[in-house]
Amino acid sequence: MTALATDPPRPRPRIRDFGHALGRLNPGVWNAITDVPNVRVGHTTLCDPEAGLYSGVTAIVPDALHTHGPLRAGLFVGNGPGKLVGATRLVELGELETPLLLTSTLSAFRAADALRTWLPAPVDPSPTSVDPVVGEIDDTWLSRARPRPLTAAHVHTALDTASTGPVPQGNVGGGTGACALGYKAGIGTASRRVPTDTGEATVGVLVQANMSGDLRLGGQVVRPTSLGLPTAGPVREQGSCVVVVATDLPCSTRELTRIAGRGVFALARVGAAFAHGSGDYGVAFSTAPPGAAEPLPSALLDTVFAAAMDAVEEAVLDALLAAETVHAPAGHRAAYALPHAAVRRALG
Repeated sequence: MTALATDPPRPRPRIRDFGHALGRLNPGVWNAITDVPNVRVGHTTLCDPEAGLYSGVTAIVPDALHTHGPLRAGLFVGNGPGKLVGATRLVELGELETPLLLTSTLSAFRAADALRTWLPAPVDPSPTSVDPVVGEIDDTWLSRARPRPLTAAHVHTALDTASTGPVPQGNVGGGTGACALGYKAGIGTASRRVPTDTGEATVGVLVQANMSGDLRLGGQVVRPTSLGLPTAGPVREQGSCVVVVATDLPCSTRELTRIAGRGVFALARVGAAFAHGSGDYGVAFSTAPPGAAEPLPSALLDTVFAAAMDAVEEAVLDALLAAETVHAPAGHRAAYALPHAAVRRALG
């Protein structure tokens, strides 16, 4: 069975439903990256429990690409063993010129090719360059049926169905086969409203959580073994996490690189190990017109840093809460969801 992006998401609790608010800033309407104006998200979820297939792709589509062209962007590499397609353009030119995709490791290059064919025909009939951006996680501990299940049609579905509004979380899209901090994980998202001298701006994040480490919640370490559960994920200390930060503030590429770094730093708050074999990446982009950007005032930049870190922490916790237990074929492996009762105990 294959579930596609159009399947209605099941309502799942979020960390705020447990009375736990992170930071001083308020979330946006959806508490999602889609609170940033004209940023859309779509998923294609590939799920075949009998075969042991748990994979997919998530598309983050900034509509400003169509009106402004390439957007200012920044990349921060916390740990480099990964395959972030398009990384060098982000570093060298500070530009994002396509939607951003998140998928599984061996599907990353198929996703990049499919993204290229999805893009509108260029004015130049013989373009010489385009740089898709595709992040990935290794989900093969759980999804072992086919190492490269993604097709162009799956990618195009995620892109074509991307929408504003609430974002499905947990076992969806590029997070379908993800495990994090010993539990079943997946996609998480959150946002913060940032006051400025001219009104409010928005910082939104989306996290593809698949990292090793021990979950830290409410000042406690909550290991699966302490709950009588096996640990989900590889025995070796490895895993990956991709953090995407979007904002409508007119940030410079240098500021966006620093904001992306705060997104990666925030993973430590929930217990990420940043292990040797983990690929931990932060990508940040601005949807503001790409003209000359004045440096943000120091106080405002500090607030944006706090917004990104609080939102990433919340997004990871929401990914864990939204995830559902998955059993591999013949019961050889199981990735258990974080029990909600354990969350209530940890938060007192």
